[in-house]
Amino acid sequence: MGTGHSIDTPIRVAPFGISSVISIVDDLLVERVRKHYAHQEGLPYEQIPRYAEDGRSRRITAYLDLVREIVHRRLEAIKQLPFFEKNDKSKYFEMLPDSCDLKQDYEAMLRMSPGPDRERQERSLTQRMLPGSIDVNIMTKLDRLTFTREGKPLSDEYSDAKTALRGYAESALNSAVIFSAGLNQSLFGYMTRFRDFYRSEMGEIRKKVVLKVSDFRSALIQGKLLARKGLEVHEFRIESGLNCGGHAFASDGELLPTLLRDFKEKRDQLKAEFLPMIRRYYESMGWEYPKLAESEMPLVTVQGGIGTPGEAERMLKQFGMDRTGWGSPFLLVPEATCVDEPTRRLLADASEKDVYLSDVSPLGVPFNNVRRTGSEQWTQQRADEGRPGSPCPKGFLVSNTEFTERPICTASSEFQDLKVQQLDAANPASDERRAAYAKIVRKVCLCDHLGNGALIALGIAPPANHPQAICPGPNIAWFNREYTLREMVDHIYGRGPSIVPAERPHMFAKEVTMYVDYFERLLQQSDRSPKSIAALGVFLTNLLAGMDYCLELAAGEAYGDENLASIEPRIHEQRERLEMLALQLEPVEARAAS
Repeated sequence: MGTGHSIDTPIRVAPFGISSVISIVDDLLVERVRKHYAHQEGLPYEQIPRYAEDGRSRRITAYLDLVREIVHRRLEAIKQLPFFEKNDKSKYFEMLPDSCDLKQDYEAMLRMSPGPDRERQERSLTQRMLPGSIDVNIMTKLDRLTFTREGKPLSDEYSDAKTALRGYAESALNSAVIFSAGLNQSLFGYMTRFRDFYRSEMGEIRKKVVLKVSDFRSALIQGKLLARKGLEVHEFRIESGLNCGGHAFASDGELLPTLLRDFKEKRDQLKAEFLPMIRRYYESMGWEYPKLAESEMPLVTVQGGIGTPGEAERMLKQFGMDRTGWGSPFLLVPEATCVDEPTRRLLADASEKDVYLSDVSPLGVPFNNVRRTGSEQWTQQRADEGRPGSPCPKGFLVSNTEFTERPICTASSEFQDLKVQQLDAANPASDERRAAYAKIVRKVCLCDHLGNGALIALGIAPPANHPQAICPGPNIAWFNREYTLREMVDHIYGRGPSIVPAERPHMFAKEVTMYVDYFERLLQQSDRSPKSIAALGVFLTNLLAGMDYCLELAAGEAYGDENLASIEPRIHEQRERLEMLALQLEPVEARAAS
């Protein structure tokens, strides 16, 4: 979702019992949105200046507490509405999954005759209405050290990730923090300062830990690091390495079905490995670990490319997942996400060829993108005018020290000017210079541009000079218009006709193509050294094994509206292509000798 497009999603959907996630990377965006909603809701607002002491942490805490207050107010207003009318109260119950006890009790109440029994049931239902969880995301790799206004370095506890964590920890939320983009041992150690990440005497953890993981090994390693500090993982969230939105962290050729099978077979190891470590930590602190907690198992969930109820059902039934996550399709739901109108139209009109894996991220990590965004046009225009790069107004993605002692961002004007000077000093041929120049100037100011769409949508900033970036997963190509929240929820639960066309390829078929594309990309970038060839060989072996497993799945019965028939022909097509690419897996020396 990026930094901006879910910035106020809990305000929009949590009053209906729907959980969602706010990115707390960009505290400057958070502050502007806090001011907007405080004024809109008639709540007090006092600005926390950019360079105020511990300002980043305080801005995040203040915003999260504001969101919590607004959600509480809106839910209470919905609770006061009458039953038996088309209003937000009926919408709350009707959007619940049909298997939910609360939904079934609601439908039973609708069949009751007026009288004391129905009134009691109405009161009971109203009391049981709960808000969705207001969760937060911290991208662990974004952990730059920060400086005062005068340029003096601040201590490690003021790094970006730690201040974001502190901002969440000191908020009044009872929810979860999702850590993405790998482990950060220093950040994990910092969590021990906050009691809310541990169980109370009643066994409750007020602030739960969710890890986005690429495979079972990653889950085990990160889970152990946390367990040694007494910290429990509430949920392991498996994400497709490529068939997702935002930055793409590809696996070593292991396809999602293979990873899911691995988790299904080994998930019992998670609790067995972690519990003794957690107990020892509690004992060392003089705390009592609640007996009831010993039987609790961490949730295992999956997200990335799910587009039909049948695909979601397979995740739950065949692979034993506890939940499924849906992200990109909600970018087309104005009731749920904060997207400016031109960008939303761009997404609705996007075809498969328009959604692509790009090199625009300053982090050097592949980034899911859509063509013709305002950000792309702004970036290209500056390059065409001979003034490439961004002024770098926020600096969250600074990491490069090629030319400077203090890190700068590769999307910044400062870096790109220096890099172009270096290029010109090398005096390359015109074609080489053109290609190298394009590679330098394509980097986009993501930490600013990913928030601009939200500012425009809320009327905080004008579209002029606020270029918008967005990072949908490839799945968005099959959703072609705006949807109501009710439409999208009904689609997820398989209530009514599908809102995606029947020819949409299965998520597993799409992922196979993406991994073959990625293998070709790695092959083109390879120096053909023995080490590089060995790594490509592992990737190839894993990918072929994953294809074989997908064929096994394709031979079975489809769930609901799964397009299972699309898997086999796609795999045969991509296997043939992969075999042709694999012919290039020779070291440079061997190719020269032949």
